[in-house]
Amino acid sequence: MTTSELQAPDTTVNVREAFGIDVDMEAPAFAEPNDYVPPHDDTYIFDRDTTLAILMGFKHNRRVMVQGYHGTGKSTHIEQVASRLNWPLIRVNLDSHVSRIDLVGKDAIVLKDGKQITEFREGLLPWSLQRPMALVFDEYDAGRPDVMFVIQRVLEVDGKLTLLDQNKVIQPNPHFRLFATANTVGLGDTTGLYHGTQQINQGQMDRWSVVCTLNYLPRAVETEIVLAKLPAYQSEQGRKTVESMVALADLTRKGFMAGDISTVMSPRTVLTWAENAGYLGDNIGLGFQLSFLNKCDELERPVLAEYFQRAFGEDLVLDKAA
Repeated sequence: MTTSELQAPDTTVNVREAFGIDVDMEAPAFAEPNDYVPPHDDTYIFDRDTTLAILMGFKHNRRVMVQGYHGTGKSTHIEQVASRLNWPLIRVNLDSHVSRIDLVGKDAIVLKDGKQITEFREGLLPWSLQRPMALVFDEYDAGRPDVMFVIQRVLEVDGKLTLLDQNKVIQPNPHFRLFATANTVGLGDTTGLYHGTQQINQGQMDRWSVVCTLNYLPRAVETEIVLAKLPAYQSEQGRKTVESMVALADLTRKGFMAGDISTVMSPRTVLTWAENAGYLGDNIGLGFQLSFLNKCDELERPVLAEYFQRAFGEDLVLDKAA
């Protein structure tokens, strides 16, 4: 099934059944997926407030921004909601290389009937705007100013897009949805952790009708996520190991907040650490060194070694060759 064949949601899903959230709500959905629907992750655990915010976007056409530290699963959260709704979704990373032309489109020379002619090729924004598609702008606070002003045009609910070069006004599909993820909330980076981010025009921020914050999960929940994704640790000893890994990650987050260290261990890093340790014959210390410690400032490594000792009850033995 193509996106052109999908004109409107043709069914609903029960939010309590689909997301495990105790709320009486039905969300619009498509009965059948297409190639643009994100893969389904059966082990995914949904955050209540973030899920409800994202569902507001899908159900009521609200512009939703999810803000939070790296590795908290902001983009994945939107993807997994879309997956359960069978809603087509495309992600665009707004790094410094994405230009206005990439989003809007440009003239291209094509061969037609044996002749070279100039033809306008739509960019990703007008293409998705005309379809029942969820468009997610990742790293929204890293976008270039010229790109941000293009996006500002479609942030209104009736967000028409004017293609000046074509003298054309594009009407959005009634089921087009717009989301964004950001490490900051449009005020710039005050921590030094996210280089390349910048302040966002407050007139534009005002057009995001829903802004939610996704923080790191409680330790017990994060432990269950790692265990669900890595069955090899689903034993009594394996659970204790993962609990210690998550405890160490929590110490790095508290240390970062206190200004003791400048690098944070995200849930993604914990998962990588657990995977790498398994590849290394369950060598937890070396896995920690290769997955996280070597990314950190050398002056901060004694602090991290102390965190390791507190979490595992044993000293960290470093492999000098790693």
